[in-house]
Amino acid sequence: MAGVLALTAACTARSGSDSSDTAARQRTPPAGTTAASPAKSPTHSPTRSPADPAADRDLLGAARSGATDSVRDAIERGADPETRDEHGRTPLLLAVTGDHVAAAGILVKAGADPDALDRRHDTPWLVTGVTGSAAMARTLAAAHPDYTVVNRYGGTSLIPASERGHVDYVREVITNPEIDIDVNHVNNLGWTALLEAVILGDGGQAHQKVVELLLDAGADRSLSDRNGVSPLQHAQQKGYTEIARMLRG
Repeated sequence: MAGVLALTAACTARSGSDSSDTAARQRTPPAGTTAASPAKSPTHSPTRSPADPAADRDLLGAARSGATDSVRDAIERGADPETRDEHGRTPLLLAVTGDHVAAAGILVKAGADPDALDRRHDTPWLVTGVTGSAAMARTLAAAHPDYTVVNRYGGTSLIPASERGHVDYVREVITNPEIDIDVNHVNNLGWTALLEAVILGDGGQAHQKVVELLLDAGADRSLSDRNGVSPLQHAQQKGYTEIARMLRG
């Protein structure tokens, strides 16, 4: 009988201990937090429940094709402007990629984020530098993008635009008072917009005009690449006579 009583007491003590341990774990905050400062929830777009479950899908398709009426209709049905496709692209990024300015304008008014990164580390604003659309740049400028966000190469939108000879776009971003991009930003390759215009350009009229615009905007012609080769030296090596003349000042 004494043995039974002892066993019962031990079980009761262990049960009480387990309950105390559970309560203690419930009171103990996760690592890196304090009782006074609960753990932060992960940052993400708020979950939405569209009235029409197909609205998000329809919005992505409409933005991709530039169907403005369908974009507006999907939003009115409750589609989330920040919904993503299988590549992490938002409707605004799809509209920008296709240069669908009117569709992008509707999305901007609906609050679409111009800085939403996809899986390739592109954003709607960054892609404007690839497409070279000055009209799209003006449309997205109204959404106040972060001009310091860089692509997977560490470059701003001005760098690929200069590389591709997008004259109208370069003029827009360096003269529009709403747009503030560092003309001397250096990417992961060690190149500025000026260097890319020379190194990756063809030396023709478009790239000549880009170089002229960049210099007028304060591009530093003395900034060399990682090997110490200046824009002027690159132009001379490539036989770009007119660009070399401009770089000599």
